[in-house]
Amino acid sequence: MSKIIDHIEEWLIAFLMAAATVIIFVAVMHRYAAGVSFLYPLVHHLDFSWAQELCIIMFVWMAKFGAAYGVRTGIHVGVDVLINRLDDRMRGRFIVFGLLAGATFTGTITILGGDFVWENGAHYSIFSTLGIAGEDLYEGPITADLEWPTWIVYSAIPLGSGLMCFRFLQVCASFIKTGELPHHDHGHVEGLEEDKSDEQRSAQDINWFEMDDGLHPKDLAHHKGEGGDPSLDGRISTPKDPTPDDWEGGDASAKQQEEPRK
Repeated sequence: MSKIIDHIEEWLIAFLMAAATVIIFVAVMHRYAAGVSFLYPLVHHLDFSWAQELCIIMFVWMAKFGAAYGVRTGIHVGVDVLINRLDDRMRGRFIVFGLLAGATFTGTITILGGDFVWENGAHYSIFSTLGIAGEDLYEGPITADLEWPTWIVYSAIPLGSGLMCFRFLQVCASFIKTGELPHHDHGHVEGLEEDKSDEQRSAQDINWFEMDDGLHPKDLAHHKGEGGDPSLDGRISTPKDPTPDDWEGGDASAKQQEEPRK
């Protein structure tokens, strides 16, 4: 069940962000196209006056559900300088207190926000949809451009706060059980898992002296398995000093230069 909620949360945030970005882009392009003479007849009849209001609503929903996502993944900023100086027992107590305080606050917002949404027209819409008589019920206001009932917009408060309360309790239970808090690695991108050992291994397997591309140095002393650390498989070979055996059939001048030294 928790995995299902996680996926719904992530997909909702991603959809709202992507949709808002596309709508803003199209609205801006429409605005500039309307100022071009030969494009004006093609776009003047398109009405994007609702785009700004819809994007504001979408960003509100994205922020509320994004806050819950932040609790789950540990990306919220926390001032824990003093808490980290305490011993493990006292630190754990303060962390549990903070998580329960967050759950209490967001739970209170959920209850009060739900009551506000209900009295702001949600009960009227629900009763009208179900065919229940509600003549004395308050219909509630509507938005300026989209003319949506405002209770739909305000529903982000109880829903997002309720999910955030659940995340606080979830993290608290996990901390009591394991003693660990969720930690967000800013250098990690989810979905781009890489096997670093394979990368390092492939990088080590490159023998620059065997590459025939005209860009890397050549050295006859660097041959596979000749000298150096055997574990490197000849990738970093150490040149050997010449011996008299190497002179046989080789350069006679090198032999003559070496004989006076003896």
